[in-house]
Amino acid sequence: MRNLPFKYSVSILCIAYTFYSCSTDLDEFSPVVEEDNIKESVSDSVLLNILEEEAELIKQVSTGKIVDVSGMEVVKENPKKVFAHYMPWFQSLDYDGWWGNHWTMANQDPNNIDADGRRDIASFFYPEIGPYSSIDPDLQEYHFLMMKLSGIDGVIFDWYGSRDIYDYGVMKEATETFMWRLEDLGLDFSIMYEDRTASQAVDFGLAPDIITAAKEDFAYVRDTYMTSPRYMRWDGKPLMFVFGPHYIQNTSQWDDIFTVFPQEDKPNYISLWATSDRWVGDSATGEFAWIDQTHLEAHGHYYWHMNQTNKLTVGSVYPGFDSFNELGGWGQSHDWSIDWNGGDTFVETLNYTHHQTSDFIQLTTWNDFGEGTMIEPTEEFGFMYLQLLQEYTGVTYTPQDLQVAQDLYFLRKEFSTGNGTAKSVTAKDKKKSLPQLYLDRAYQHIKRGNMKRARYILWAVDRFF
Repeated sequence: MRNLPFKYSVSILCIAYTFYSCSTDLDEFSPVVEEDNIKESVSDSVLLNILEEEAELIKQVSTGKIVDVSGMEVVKENPKKVFAHYMPWFQSLDYDGWWGNHWTMANQDPNNIDADGRRDIASFFYPEIGPYSSIDPDLQEYHFLMMKLSGIDGVIFDWYGSRDIYDYGVMKEATETFMWRLEDLGLDFSIMYEDRTASQAVDFGLAPDIITAAKEDFAYVRDTYMTSPRYMRWDGKPLMFVFGPHYIQNTSQWDDIFTVFPQEDKPNYISLWATSDRWVGDSATGEFAWIDQTHLEAHGHYYWHMNQTNKLTVGSVYPGFDSFNELGGWGQSHDWSIDWNGGDTFVETLNYTHHQTSDFIQLTTWNDFGEGTMIEPTEEFGFMYLQLLQEYTGVTYTPQDLQVAQDLYFLRKEFSTGNGTAKSVTAKDKKKSLPQLYLDRAYQHIKRGNMKRARYILWAVDRFF
């Protein structure tokens, strides 16, 4: 028996890929096939009545007689905050007009489809919804609903600066398209800065020196992201991360960079483990753990060191690690891996981090398919990692509820009107077909926690449209 905190000491080992044959402290989970049988047993008259009722609500919303809820309240028995490290760097042919390099790397072609319907992507794993675009509002709805239903409190965006270098401009745009959805669902977010971009800005002639480049990037974060009511704050001040630093490694330089913030609202700045004392100095509020080939040995050193300080401590939880970079033609960046062990590695790091003095947890990562650290649903693991999170965070939702959110995504795609790009069509302003309006109602019911009603709306749309 592995040790999960609170009441979540369950026999995780008896969880199969999609079938849940063991009893836990949570509800019994029915296989998907049983869900389908329930769907078929619901009469046409019941589902048509639901559509009629929802049609009236659609009218009332359109005329302003009722206002849909903002935010999604999720009760968690476990008070520990959980944030997901998020990569906003994917592009798809259907949505953007091209396949981005995080699906292709140097030698993969997603236009090639095998006999099982899987596209050739730069990963050892395959997303259950297929390769996607980060700026697709349907994708954003799906990802963030899955997070809320799993008890995740927010996201930490991997962010490559404010300039249009390589695909960094597209990633910045993607990050900004997420903001209204985060606010609508009540998810917090923060920025993790890649300081290499400051050096690259100088190389491209876009800044006179690396410090000026970083200052301009930080001013952009201050004015664009930190103004959001959902921007993550800790002890009353904004929270910001740096993956490193790897290029700015002088404490006086960091002190200079932070002059772009007013002293009374200077961010809590969190650097990568074993870097704050050496390279960031007093500007660093704490450090975050990551992934290392020595696995928990590295984490042990991290917590031992952080216990000697009064700095903010951020634990790292991950499912495994296996980089596709060499096979994908991006060069040999790692000659080691960490096995997934049927979910044991994820539970092991979750337990370890929870029982240490971490202020909160960073899931590393939600969707880095290139390094195999993703916990979003994949064909290989299904909802396993999100179910483990549900048990850890103590939400009342189940894998059946996750299925509702995924079904909503698939129906969004089935009834999509054209393949407009995010530059011309957004979730808030596009003219919607009748099925999409009903799907909007399902989304609102999910936000209210009325999963049964949402499920019935999806069944009705699937049956009658």
